[in-house]
Amino acid sequence: MAMAMTGMDRLNLLTDIEGVAVGHATDLTLGSGVTAIVFDEPAIASGSALGGAPGGRDTALLDPAMTVQTVDAFVLSGGSALGLDAAGGVQAGLREIGRGYPVGSAKVPIVPQAILMDLLNGGNKDWGLYSPYREMGYEAFKAAKKGEFSLGTIAPAPAPPPPPSRGASALPVP
Repeated sequence: MAMAMTGMDRLNLLTDIEGVAVGHATDLTLGSGVTAIVFDEPAIASGSALGGAPGGRDTALLDPAMTVQTVDAFVLSGGSALGLDAAGGVQAGLREIGRGYPVGSAKVPIVPQAILMDLLNGGNKDWGLYSPYREMGYEAFKAAKKGEFSLGTIAPAPAPPPPPSRGASALPVP
């Protein structure tokens, strides 16, 4: 993949790379969201999931020893393990446009995903039988575009409000 923009035209964003689009879906009532990073063509990808409790889907495919060496998209979402449904929504969008790794007559979009724990950040998590993340993943896929996109805590999850400030006089003195 080549750089899409040069010099002063660069945005210092992932979308500066030709063939990369980014989309978000945020649900403020839920207090969570999904980001989709979609490639125009399957992209070679490699990665490692570290930490005490990493949450992910298809991240083992990012090991260079695996058979599948390219991905169609990446997903980042809130929802802890319940948010792993988001990759299914992105896969649905990719299948809709005929993308995916050929398996017989089927095409299986390869969409690794990482999640974060935001179940305790407030927001209404009483969504019923199925989590809303698959639909949010599809919305994020449909919203993916090249160029400028919003930064900050719009996705995967809105930031909780800061604690009340008591001013500098409340700081401990050494």
